[in-house]
Amino acid sequence: MPGIAQAIAQYFNDNGGVAGHPVRVITCNERNTPDGAVACANKATAENVVAVVGSDSQYGDEFMPLLESAGISYIGGSGASTAEFSSPYSYPVNGGYQTLLVGNGEQLAAAGCHRVAIVRPDSAVGDSMYTFLNNGLAQYHLTATDVPTKEGRTNYQHEVQVAVGSDRPHDCVTSALDAASTQTFFDSWRQDAPANAHLSALIGSFQQSLVDSMGGADGPLEGALATGWYPPDSSPVWGEMNAVIKKYAFTNNNINPSDPGVQTTWIAYEVFRKVVDGLKGHPVTAQSVHAAFDATGPVSTGGATPPLAWQDGNLVSLAATPRTVNTDVSFQQVVNGELTESHAGLVNVGAALTR
Repeated sequence: MPGIAQAIAQYFNDNGGVAGHPVRVITCNERNTPDGAVACANKATAENVVAVVGSDSQYGDEFMPLLESAGISYIGGSGASTAEFSSPYSYPVNGGYQTLLVGNGEQLAAAGCHRVAIVRPDSAVGDSMYTFLNNGLAQYHLTATDVPTKEGRTNYQHEVQVAVGSDRPHDCVTSALDAASTQTFFDSWRQDAPANAHLSALIGSFQQSLVDSMGGADGPLEGALATGWYPPDSSPVWGEMNAVIKKYAFTNNNINPSDPGVQTTWIAYEVFRKVVDGLKGHPVTAQSVHAAFDATGPVSTGGATPPLAWQDGNLVSLAATPRTVNTDVSFQQVVNGELTESHAGLVNVGAALTR
């Protein structure tokens, strides 16, 4: 994510900057700790940044109050914290994990699953994952089998056995664990080799790179379903992003174009550029950027998301996440070793999300 942010800055500056100004990107690694998140927020304030763009943190409750007090907007976070969907200074571009879970429920039920089991973190967030999945299953009169577990384990064979159950046709199992734990879960699945149960996961914990590493079309993930925020990386909506990576970051092997964090960063900077370009001829400050985002109508992201705006009429009525504006997801499936769309175009799951 820092790599593509720097590449985007070069791309913008080679094309006139933003609102006529050159762009300077400052990065900060919180090292996945709350203290680190606070330190990065303090750095943003000290550097007098105009916005925090394309970030990834689960510690929004710790850092958002610091950004708010400095008047700094948070644009395009990873969807991993409640504060991203509640702070008036936050402008999320995806629908968070809750939208993925609702969409996954709809996708699995529509694919013909008669029984669905979810392997998810044994935590408060994991509890809500189970609830949101059931929201997606509800219109099909299904309720998921719940398999809570700890993330970071070295083996998930017990969870595989509980989730698979009697291993009948039309039984489906979905993983909502983090990326490393999902890979371990899939390794355990391969060892147990269920005969009939069908695999699924959420994009983020399940990417093309994992499909490739597990044997592609000949591996256990062939035919697996996945729900993501955005179209698959083979979609033409990522053409400009891939061209920017190729031109400005061709030596940076850390940038994975199929990673949802990279894609979210790209979308966040595109939205930032289009909104802030409206300030051309005026000072670009944290305060003016915040005001511009509050006043600007729907912004196109080239098909990666629906047009985005954060005015009252665009906000989805969710008490816990009132800043949600994007309730679209992408239904995908591994076909011949490649993640492809199993449903053409984005699918709006707003009705089930607010059920």
